[in-house]
Amino acid sequence: MEALKEQALALRDELSALRRDFHMYPELGLQEFRTASRIEEELDKLGVKHRRVGATGVWATIGGAGAGCGAVALRADVDALPIMEQNDVPYRSRNDGVMHACGHDAHTACLLGAAKLLARNRNAFGGEVRLAFQPAEECANATQGFFDEGFLDGVTRVFGLHCAPDLPSGVVGLKPGPNNAGVDRFAVTVHGRSAHVATPQLGVDALYIASQIVVGLQALATRCQDPVEPLIIGVGTLHAGTTYNALAETAAMEGTTRTVTQETRARVRADITKLAQNTAAVYGGTAELVWEEFASPLINDAVAAAEVKELAEGYWPEKRFVTDRAISLTGDDFAEYILGTPGVYAYLGTADPARPETQHNIHSADFDIDENALPLGAWLYAASAIRWLRG
Repeated sequence: MEALKEQALALRDELSALRRDFHMYPELGLQEFRTASRIEEELDKLGVKHRRVGATGVWATIGGAGAGCGAVALRADVDALPIMEQNDVPYRSRNDGVMHACGHDAHTACLLGAAKLLARNRNAFGGEVRLAFQPAEECANATQGFFDEGFLDGVTRVFGLHCAPDLPSGVVGLKPGPNNAGVDRFAVTVHGRSAHVATPQLGVDALYIASQIVVGLQALATRCQDPVEPLIIGVGTLHAGTTYNALAETAAMEGTTRTVTQETRARVRADITKLAQNTAAVYGGTAELVWEEFASPLINDAVAAAEVKELAEGYWPEKRFVTDRAISLTGDDFAEYILGTPGVYAYLGTADPARPETQHNIHSADFDIDENALPLGAWLYAASAIRWLRG
């Protein structure tokens, strides 16, 4: 592991160059054709077997030659966001309106670095390491394609990481238990009956019903939920009506829920459906709901998190590994990988106190990272896999 650390540190410039290449040519979810091809080019240089999953996913496999057996999985997301980059840097996005504003370029570079470390050190482990370069984390559940093809079959541990601008470079969050919220989207369409505003008794005001639903949703969060367990019910859009002096015949709203347990996720979904339909019925209307599941709550396995923390502290004593990073109510579909397989999602600190641009929040147009964090990220991927597979 000490030699692996030195090898990772020696990759610093190479990892930076890879990250900048991906950063300059970002692609939206399910459109990552250049990204997938570049990943495959790098894997070919290493002699690592790989194949496509769907149009833009890449599954690579590295077999060990040492003692040990079994399989572990490593995952990086590869897609970018529909954001116009504001950074004035040589590696600024060349694709107007598209930007790696969430660090997926760094995740991809780190996992490619890990592939290089693992390919060089096959004698250090047995079994196989599976690498998922996953598309569309930001916009769709692209995990299912990997699962349908058996990516997790026989896998005993899963590891992933994400850039964290709230943590200084050299600090890693390895928190057991809940780390990110479950994310669902809901769309409500209220059906009423149009009438002149002067004769409301002749119609059913869909706009009024929708307004009552919006208010009622907040009561579900503040009066029906344990206040020590985080819950967000947010409505982002509401559209209704065609003119100022008529009751709206229809109203449509879209919103999201953020929950931190699967039990609360299921209950809140049922409560929102019931509230919307019952509220509409009271005023003579009806409500239709459509739900879209984006990500489950991301809950790190306590044993796996402890294993990675112990490993990292033993070889990077100059770094800090924290287990109390605050939960985030953003979502990440890495949660699906660890629903049934013990695993851990680490948060790699990427903020340089001397560079304000590395401290901006993810999904901002001026997001950037401290690239000195990349070798540690690559090592965490590779070392975790070796730790779990060595004899």
